[in-house]
Amino acid sequence: MFMKKTLTAVIGLLLLTNNVMAQTKTVSLRIIETSDVHGCFFPYNFIEGKATKGTMARVNTYVEKQRQQYGDNLLLLDNGDILQGQPTNYWSNYVMTNEPNMAAKVVNYMKYDAETIGNHDIEPGHAVYDKWISEVNCPVLGANVVDAKTGKPYLKPYALFVRDGVKIAVIGMLTPTMACWLNEAQFEGLAFHEMVSSARLWVKHVREVEHADIVVGLFHSGKDGGLVLDDALEDASAVVAREVPGFDIVFYGHDHIVHNEWITNKAGQKVLTLDPSCWALNVAEAQIELTYTDGILKKKDIKGNIVSVKDEPVDQQMVNHFQPDIDRIKEYVGRRIGRFENTISTRDCYFGNAAFTDFIHSLQLRISGADISFNAPLAFDNKIDAGDVYMSDMFKLYRFENQLYVLNMTGHEIKGHLEESYGRWVNTMTSADDHLLLLNNDSRGDQQRMGFLNFTFNFDSASGIDYMVDVTKPNGQKISILQMSDGTPFQLDKTYKVVMNSYRGNGGGDLLTKGAGIPKEELSSRIIYQSPLDLRHYLMEEIERQSTVSPQAAHNWKFIPEEWTVPAGNRDRKLLFGED
Repeated sequence: MFMKKTLTAVIGLLLLTNNVMAQTKTVSLRIIETSDVHGCFFPYNFIEGKATKGTMARVNTYVEKQRQQYGDNLLLLDNGDILQGQPTNYWSNYVMTNEPNMAAKVVNYMKYDAETIGNHDIEPGHAVYDKWISEVNCPVLGANVVDAKTGKPYLKPYALFVRDGVKIAVIGMLTPTMACWLNEAQFEGLAFHEMVSSARLWVKHVREVEHADIVVGLFHSGKDGGLVLDDALEDASAVVAREVPGFDIVFYGHDHIVHNEWITNKAGQKVLTLDPSCWALNVAEAQIELTYTDGILKKKDIKGNIVSVKDEPVDQQMVNHFQPDIDRIKEYVGRRIGRFENTISTRDCYFGNAAFTDFIHSLQLRISGADISFNAPLAFDNKIDAGDVYMSDMFKLYRFENQLYVLNMTGHEIKGHLEESYGRWVNTMTSADDHLLLLNNDSRGDQQRMGFLNFTFNFDSASGIDYMVDVTKPNGQKISILQMSDGTPFQLDKTYKVVMNSYRGNGGGDLLTKGAGIPKEELSSRIIYQSPLDLRHYLMEEIERQSTVSPQAAHNWKFIPEEWTVPAGNRDRKLLFGED
């Protein structure tokens, strides 16, 4: 009996000693992501000429507070679309090209750890983004961006960070449907691979070769859906999280919509997915606790948040650092270029002819000598007041740096293009009480749709032809083209010269493919003219040339039957904008 008690005591002592000797370690990490910043660096809107919410100057305040707590255990990531948006970008990309790009200067100042390239970073062309990539101090990622000749990565596929003994791999990817929007010259020599297969390749590598403890996706691609090009999805972040086991967290963007949700992948594992939306109004962050026993990872605890930085204090030290740049950009956008005799607003564009879009139509026709013009409102709610017009107003008048294209199109194709446009734009009314516009309550908080079912930048109207849009007819049968606006007949079998922006001419929005029925691979052969400079430049030149401009609506098309469409339009205008 004595021997049995003694043996039991010895075994208990040995077990206790082993437990004491086991080494347990807990590591806390925080990862913060920005996405789709679009040049919102400083707490001043250079387009509107006033202070603004959010911006990187407030993001930095929040990040620095977290760095005080986490130190090197904080990673700061950006998810692309940082090179286009505010005049700050235009200044760096096209005006002061001999200086470091402002986007690189801001990324370096804020000590970003990694950056993924976005589609609007590719859009300015090799000269801009290659220079920017060389200027940032952090790796620019793109696992599915490859050299078209060699098939090898053009950008770093991933970045590896070791923090307190923890290996963190960040895999960057870009939406692969670039050719749907851009001219091949803008990404010459590059190919964009489908995201799921690219993710499988690089997750396997970082897990098996790098032995990463945490694998993070940093994807410039929306949640799901969007365009499809050669079986590649535009918005594939949720698909990757679900179909490719191995990710712990997927940060994403591109769709300008806030997301914070867990997705269960095909292996039954939970993946945190986060999207902070756009314009540096929010950040997405993941809080991670890892528990190791004797060097072996035993437990992961991950939480995700979307944090608003709209009202964070401005980092005044950062503003002071960049004040000389801010002052020069203010001087640039503050240059007077002419005068408008009347106010123009994109609000009018949704309900019929509008001075805002028709002024652009008239300029496109004058520059190109085309027969017909296509144009859409590129911003949901922009206005230029009567009075002096400044360079800053050009970013309201034309939001993007698109070129001007002229394509050969038949009358049948022109009608099909417009049918597709208005099919996305207006409701099919069955009574006088219906909506005129195709609205969607779920998109009212969406920074791109703003209450519409579809993107307003795909609502092409036409100039150079007279036509009516019968909203009582089904989609595909709404458009009746009456004549050319000079009074000559419009012929369905005739080929016309049609002017549009480069986004549309390259196939953006699918109006030329789905609507006009032109195969994507045929579009380049239809292009007979490309302007050397962006359309905003030509708008500026025209206003300077005329000095005083009186933009007017053209009255070449309308919605019918007017006894329904006019009251319905008034109701929808009040719903969207709070005004009659």
